[in-house]
Amino acid sequence: MKFLSALLFTVFITQASFAQDYPEAVYTVDGLAIKGLDPVAYFEGEAKEGGDKYAFEWSGSKWLFSSKENLEKFKKSPEAYATQYGGYCAWGMSKGYKAKIDPENAWTVFNGKLYLNYNASIKKRWAPKKEELVKVADTNWKKFE
Repeated sequence: MKFLSALLFTVFITQASFAQDYPEAVYTVDGLAIKGLDPVAYFEGEAKEGGDKYAFEWSGSKWLFSSKENLEKFKKSPEAYATQYGGYCAWGMSKGYKAKIDPENAWTVFNGKLYLNYNASIKKRWAPKKEELVKVADTNWKKFE
């Protein structure tokens, strides 16, 4: 019984550390979406740092880009390149809450959309079930929009 209580407590604490009440529609750190990484670069296969030289305000957040070409692509179609669920963790959203992200190490482009996760460990749990979890997360995200 003690083991079960300890296990339940651990699960509760773990969930509580992921689940936080973030008021922003787009998750930002210091006002930057994706912690300053270039959203278009993910679609080219890499997490790449953006710079102030190529900055764009969209959806209440500052987005940075690594090149003028990537900035222009985003400007033409921001919804095509922006992170899903406002840049919050896809796993967390599939569970019904907003959670922080590690955009350098825990990202996936799936079905032409960019998904971020809390960390690499959560990404490993999310990845094999992503098709199913995206459907659930899409429904949950509507509650936050």
